[in-house]
Amino acid sequence: MHSGKIRHIIAIIACLTAFALNSKAQFKEEAFSQTYNDTTYSASADSTDQLFSIKELFRGLSHKQTIKVGTMFAGSVILPGSAQIYNRDYWKLPIVYGGTGALAGTGGYYLHQYNQSKKQYDRFMAEKTAFETANGTEYPHMAPVLNTKAKQTGTWLMLGAGLFYWGSLLDGVINYQTDEHPLPGKATLYSLLVPGLGQIYNGELYKVPIYIGGLMTAVHFLTLNNLNYKRFKRIHNEASQPDNNSPISAETAKWYRDVYRRYRDYSIVATAAVYFLQVIDANVFAYMHDFEVDDNITMNIEPTIICPDNAYALNTPVFSNSNNAVGMRIGFRF
Repeated sequence: MHSGKIRHIIAIIACLTAFALNSKAQFKEEAFSQTYNDTTYSASADSTDQLFSIKELFRGLSHKQTIKVGTMFAGSVILPGSAQIYNRDYWKLPIVYGGTGALAGTGGYYLHQYNQSKKQYDRFMAEKTAFETANGTEYPHMAPVLNTKAKQTGTWLMLGAGLFYWGSLLDGVINYQTDEHPLPGKATLYSLLVPGLGQIYNGELYKVPIYIGGLMTAVHFLTLNNLNYKRFKRIHNEASQPDNNSPISAETAKWYRDVYRRYRDYSIVATAAVYFLQVIDANVFAYMHDFEVDDNITMNIEPTIICPDNAYALNTPVFSNSNNAVGMRIGFRF
């Protein structure tokens, strides 16, 4: 496999891992039910709260405690099959490891065959150039054939291995058991893995064509601008040669190349923006699914004592604190 493709795969896995480890808010179901004026609040509570715990993950895998869907997902990203173990779907483990391992191993073999033929071809071309430069005659040997079929086969097999890995993540989220519906963590991960699936899970089907259409439009312009960028890059390289007969000058081709490269970059940003927007949308509306505003709205106004230093006020009579002030409390009930 080319080093560029390996870097892309590593980047995707790193992004999934970072998202799972650093997005606890999406998986913290009590985020909208906290009591911020609770007198039992401990100043050290937040500092000891962990985003991800290996101990918690393995306790969940041994079924000694219930873990959040985000923890399970993070474990599956790092250790494929973790979600199937937590969900007690043990029969799926041979499919996950067997399918991923067989496809990745076979794909790696075919890509190795291609790389070997590429090295032989490059070596031949270097010898051919050196011979013709030194002797002024054509190199007498035939060029070895590049095994492009092995490259195509290996690429497709590696893609299949990636699909098995992706499928194991999606399967884990689908089979995660919870009494809450919709669960914000599941909605977030659904949209992260399959754009629009989080909206379907939330029951907001009308949003699916909007986001899918936005993604398809952004990807269309990304593909188009990338093709034009490569086209004018090739034209510029040809026009820069001393003996070129290109109808487009090198300067003009360079201008178009830079324009389409800039448009391609804008298209990448637009694609990423639409993708993450639908992930955020699925998360927010899963949290707010039971928030309703009807005609039963009331407002009450009452006097209150404003205590700037709540910790001090808890241990001090109210009127003995000179920093206190009298104010009005306004409350709304929906």
